[in-house]
Amino acid sequence: MSYPKKYTFDYVAEPPSSSADLNAVSEADERGDIGIEDRPSGSTFAQLRHALFTAGFGITSFSHLLFSNRQSRKPQFQRETRRCRRSYVVGIMKRLLVTSPVMILSMFGILHLLQVMIGRSRLFWDANTIEFLPDLDRAHRFDNGFFRSTASASSEDVLPIPCHSHNDYWRREPLYDALSWGCTGVEADVWLFDEELYVGHTVSSLKREHTFRTLYINKLVELLDKMNHEHGIVEEPEVWSGVFKTRPQQTLTLLVDLKDNGHDAFPVLQKQLHALRERNYLTHWSGNEVVQRAVTVVATGDTPFDMLIANSTYRDVFYDAPLDRLWEAPRSPIDHQDPIHALDSEMDYGLAMSMQDSPAPNIHGINYFNTSTSYYASTSFSKTVGFVWRGHLSPRQMEIIRGQIRGAKRRGLKARFWNTPSWPIALRNHIWHVLVKEGADVLNVDDLAGAARQSWTMRVHQLW
Repeated sequence: MSYPKKYTFDYVAEPPSSSADLNAVSEADERGDIGIEDRPSGSTFAQLRHALFTAGFGITSFSHLLFSNRQSRKPQFQRETRRCRRSYVVGIMKRLLVTSPVMILSMFGILHLLQVMIGRSRLFWDANTIEFLPDLDRAHRFDNGFFRSTASASSEDVLPIPCHSHNDYWRREPLYDALSWGCTGVEADVWLFDEELYVGHTVSSLKREHTFRTLYINKLVELLDKMNHEHGIVEEPEVWSGVFKTRPQQTLTLLVDLKDNGHDAFPVLQKQLHALRERNYLTHWSGNEVVQRAVTVVATGDTPFDMLIANSTYRDVFYDAPLDRLWEAPRSPIDHQDPIHALDSEMDYGLAMSMQDSPAPNIHGINYFNTSTSYYASTSFSKTVGFVWRGHLSPRQMEIIRGQIRGAKRRGLKARFWNTPSWPIALRNHIWHVLVKEGADVLNVDDLAGAARQSWTMRVHQLW
């Protein structure tokens, strides 16, 4: 083959000096006059690259010069590309396998350091059993630490405990499941449609068969009839037996949350309670005193207070008073200037402090909330007490809780906090313990099994 002599390898010291010379090389290469084996390599390659860039030719012309005759190099190029890709992927996988354990361990290490720094180490405590819910007898527990939970044995051999089954209609067996764990309160959200009360959390979740009568009224009538017939006391109105055989004089609180249109729904509720009323199973206000019975009905949500108290001589539906409005100043105010708790003032406690700093508004007259009109006094824990930082309640939060419970106690009402923290488990149990210790009368719970446990500070790494 022949081509201009100055483009042979002898030309290393004499690189192309013009675009015309470079074009001549390119044309010879395209005709096949220059083979792959004839192309410069090594130091020759470096000199040629320097010469081309010195002459002002871009990388495009340089690439065209070196990588022509693509048809002959294409298979080899593809193999090299695939090999490079495989090597890259394998390298990434090896790095992930090596670094993943280190990253995971580092993450847990950082979390534990943060927990110690912010004082939340108590979430993982190993403490002795707290004497909590003393009425919970070990004799009525099974090997796995839980109560029996079947509809047929709903309240057999179960001691009542101060817990309220939140959204009870979500249970597999509404009412029966709560009774089987010993809960003394259940909650039903009701909606009025076509003169019937349907039970459900939202309108879209309502079912025709899930009515207030079928889920609660009829079950209670059947259960109480059985309990009272067994004792032969049906004809003695002053002697009654509730749903718990182990404590017959324990009343069951039926909390009815009217979700909307309360002025129309309340009369329907009164009408449907007739089956319990005619059997003298309902706790009521006689005009002079509260007469305790097997079932205490409490209305909340959109319940019209004026309609509830309209009858001054007899009432068997009681109101759920606003606990946050009953707050009373602590006897020993906490010094917020204490440097130990200086950071507490910077934290967000929701609506808590803004509500407590001003006198309670006169909602139908604050003194209307007493034993003649109300039974529960409830509030949202998250809104009035706020977020629980560092795994424990701050002095300001304790002040809020104590003031609210004090206001309820002075009026003879049962304090109840809903929307309490549900996770971590140890934090939830700690909050429950504090509330009961401070005087809350009932725990609003979703986890019935957790409320029925006796060992409240068990290690939580297993279950969280």
